[in-house]
Amino acid sequence: MDRLYRQKAKVGELPTIAPKRFNPEGESWLPILHTTKQGWHFTALYSNTARAHKLKRTRDWVVMYFYDDEHHESQYTVVTETRGDLKGKRVVRGREAECKEYYATLEKQK
Repeated sequence: MDRLYRQKAKVGELPTIAPKRFNPEGESWLPILHTTKQGWHFTALYSNTARAHKLKRTRDWVVMYFYDDEHHESQYTVVTETRGDLKGKRVVRGREAECKEYYATLEKQK
């Protein structure tokens, strides 16, 4: 979902919304993706937090909200890692160990 969102946002294929925070002009700039896959409903958008703005990551950090048909829900933020073994790779915050395993598996397949 992260890759799909960022690709579509980059080429302007997503509708945009005007966030209330950090948007004094009321500009509609924030691309939003709503999609369903295998019984899961996803919403993805770039982070519009004070920290994302301060670190100039508002076009990097992707917040994903999702729920299934039984309304089990969760949220994750996907970022480009800036340090350590995963530097430069996309990682899910809070699930770095699993991301590290995933990338190690990809390397072994090469």
